[in-house]
Amino acid sequence: MTMGVSFKTIPGVLPSCSGGVPVVLAFDILRFSFAVGFISLHGALMGGLFLELRRDRRVSSSEMVPLVSIIIPIHNEAQRLEPLLGSLLLQDYPHLEFIFVDDRSIDGTAALIDRFALSLQNTNNPQWNLRRIVLNENPGPNFKQYALGQGIGVAEGEYILLTDGDCEVPVGWARGMAARMQSPQVGAVLGPVFKRPGGRGFFYLYQAFDHAVRYMYLAASTGLGSAGGGFGNNLIVRKTTLDVIGGYASVPFSVTEDAALVARIRSHSHFKVRAACSYDVQVMTASETSWSDFIKQTLRWNNGGLFSPDLETRLNFGLLMVTISMGILALPLLPFFPGLWPLPLAVYIAMTMNTLATFKIAGPALPRFKSPWTQVWKYLVQLFFTPAYMTFLTILGLLGVKPTWKGKNLAVHD
Repeated sequence: MTMGVSFKTIPGVLPSCSGGVPVVLAFDILRFSFAVGFISLHGALMGGLFLELRRDRRVSSSEMVPLVSIIIPIHNEAQRLEPLLGSLLLQDYPHLEFIFVDDRSIDGTAALIDRFALSLQNTNNPQWNLRRIVLNENPGPNFKQYALGQGIGVAEGEYILLTDGDCEVPVGWARGMAARMQSPQVGAVLGPVFKRPGGRGFFYLYQAFDHAVRYMYLAASTGLGSAGGGFGNNLIVRKTTLDVIGGYASVPFSVTEDAALVARIRSHSHFKVRAACSYDVQVMTASETSWSDFIKQTLRWNNGGLFSPDLETRLNFGLLMVTISMGILALPLLPFFPGLWPLPLAVYIAMTMNTLATFKIAGPALPRFKSPWTQVWKYLVQLFFTPAYMTFLTILGLLGVKPTWKGKNLAVHD
């Protein structure tokens, strides 16, 4: 006796088997559970961001002024260093140690630091001092991570504050970041970093929006107790926290050394990680000048999350990127499988939530437009483009495309 299996096709969905569990039912469960789960995840992230905003508002200035060591690794930054140096001279914190780690620079970087040292002598802050480390060799594999280690090794401050040569910091930056370390339970604080508009048009607007969205995610996950990243150009760490985790040398290699440090503090110490959300400590960084450079920068960040040495960070970031990618990759399939509509819809509902939250924490750091209608449509374009760009980076990472840093190849693993 022969047995036949019959199928019926329903437009817009997969076929179901008449002899078993309907495939249509399984498909419905999958697509709607995806949508509900993804939107719920972002609802939880918005809750985490709200908690972090409340915590940050409770921060008050303190009469205590422990020594803060500001460490700046630099590599051929002569074209971009002056705004940072000028803003450092304006700091209103009395007890600072500036540590420049000159990593094999061959341009005019050294001359700029010489001028900064002279300016430092003319300030009214006798408690400020400068250290300079010159690296003639750097074994890598993450060159910046190695340079930071050299600077941290000589730092004398109770707090270690990190930034980069292409940044500009507000007057109250050092004071504000130190104030957020008052609680002895706090081991590190992430600070907001946004892009300075480098020009007009979609490219520069998107860079600013992308950077702000990334910080929103970092602050939101930190609020939920799952800090796994941070921008190394605005990050403060308690020196005793580094001692507890085994020193900076214990931080495993990663193409995103800042995220690896934050993850290790979270997973290997009793200290808490917090995120600053106020305007007083917003750092502005230079925009990239080409799509090629921007893709290299964001691919490094994306790969750092996808292949993080920290399991929790890897799982959390991977889940976020893969689910976003599923929603975007479903778009070209909609003409053939209209039933996939909950996937991209969930992504864009989540992105709407993200955009509103991003405007809340970024404030005036994001470009604004005179006309309300211009403002709406320009940021609507960002809202729709962002998940597509994240999907592009995720595909590159999963295909094994390696990031670069200042022309150097960075491996994902040791």
